[in-house]
Amino acid sequence: MSIWTRISEALAALASGEALSAVFDRLRTPPERSVGFTIAIIALGAKMAKADGQVTRIEVAAFREVFTIAPEDEKNAARVFNLARQDVAGFEFYAAKIAGMFGAGAPTLVDVLEGLFHIAVADGDFHPHEEEFLRTVADLFGVSEACYRSLLTQFVPDADPDPYQVLKVCRDAPLAEIRDVWRKAVLETHPDQLAARGVPPEAVRMAEKRLIAINRAWEEISTRRAA
Repeated sequence: MSIWTRISEALAALASGEALSAVFDRLRTPPERSVGFTIAIIALGAKMAKADGQVTRIEVAAFREVFTIAPEDEKNAARVFNLARQDVAGFEFYAAKIAGMFGAGAPTLVDVLEGLFHIAVADGDFHPHEEEFLRTVADLFGVSEACYRSLLTQFVPDADPDPYQVLKVCRDAPLAEIRDVWRKAVLETHPDQLAARGVPPEAVRMAEKRLIAINRAWEEISTRRAA
């Protein structure tokens, strides 16, 4: 029995009114585990494509680039993809199921997240809802902030840099210590201080941009620590 036959059977169970969670409860061991993983991956990809409000042909093509599907299986895969777009279950459900199959931060989960980034930017636009989607998936996957930021900057060139790297502090540093580093950086970078020291205007303008980045980094870190 092929994986797609088992997937069709799982979908038939859903169509008959069986709860999605009940179906997945039977998909935790081989070979059914691979069925659950495949369904969850397609569902997550479909919901990623829809995160910005519409699914484009480019995003569908991007999904096929990342998650290879044999020509003979495309019909069944399309059925799963289309069902997932209309499914009332949120993407968090599928992300949590995939995470449970591998464990927090597993390399496979990073690979999946990278594939979702590929779909998100395929249409040339990175929508705020897509970023919210990806960050939530990363949290559910147990992917570290550093890893998430690395993927973000890899796929979104104009994305804000890692705030810890901007301030050059360790991620586990106490907030008070980070605050001291931020204050020192502000004093050293402030345009008024530089101008008073006779720094060329061009360097002052560059410092203005860096000051913005420094303040943003502190704001992000302090906000996240307070949450």
